[in-house]
Amino acid sequence: MEFQSLLTEKKGGTYIIRLNEPSKRNALIMEMRLELQKALEYAEQNDEIKCIILTGEGKAFSAGGDLTALKELTPLQGRERLQASQPLILKMLEIEKPIIAAVNGAAAGAGFSLTLLCDLIIAADNAFFVQSFVNVGLIPDFAALHFLPILIGHQRAKELMFMGERITAEEAKELGFVNRVVPADRLLEEAESFAEKMSKKAPVSIGMAKKIMNQHLNRDLRVLLEMEAQGQGIAFNTEDFKEGVQAFFEKREPEFKGK
Repeated sequence: MEFQSLLTEKKGGTYIIRLNEPSKRNALIMEMRLELQKALEYAEQNDEIKCIILTGEGKAFSAGGDLTALKELTPLQGRERLQASQPLILKMLEIEKPIIAAVNGAAAGAGFSLTLLCDLIIAADNAFFVQSFVNVGLIPDFAALHFLPILIGHQRAKELMFMGERITAEEAKELGFVNRVVPADRLLEEAESFAEKMSKKAPVSIGMAKKIMNQHLNRDLRVLLEMEAQGQGIAFNTEDFKEGVQAFFEKREPEFKGK
């Protein structure tokens, strides 16, 4: 399959998906989200594919949402935008094949959230993670409000979300949501080796274990996704969001007013 915002490659039983908008630091534009869902559906139907690797082309894994597309959204449009991404979120959780995030650089905002939807995270030693939503007046989305507290606990998740500060790959590993940290020049090699080993294990066993675990742990996820869509729709319409976006592009500290 050919895509506009993705590069894909099948190597043995491994399907490698690269987010391919390097000029935008692989911002999760809507076209990319839709294509990623299609790529996963292809992998799901291909019996030769046993494992999926998700990584970024260029220097970033993903900088998160495309701020230029969010400036003039009404609350209803904001809600609809988040709802449009929910099928991708659910597909990543429901596909009965393991997904490895190979984080090659910045994983910011929704880019950070995207890694949490993967089954395993391998990070380059120069990668970093940041829940940057608060820095532009938004709430965490792409299900981070659900998954990050599960993975590292509520207090630590609140700190990352409320402060919006970056953490290194090693710090992420210590917190418990990154599995392995490897030299940047060996990231894909290590991820492929991991995927190859996993591909030799019993696929039905892995698939059912993933499905049962996710269904058990995420029984209230759809409720959270709707609350997230409503909350973000409101946040898109605040003066603080407009100030946050303007400050981001002007490379200065925002002056929030709580309006």
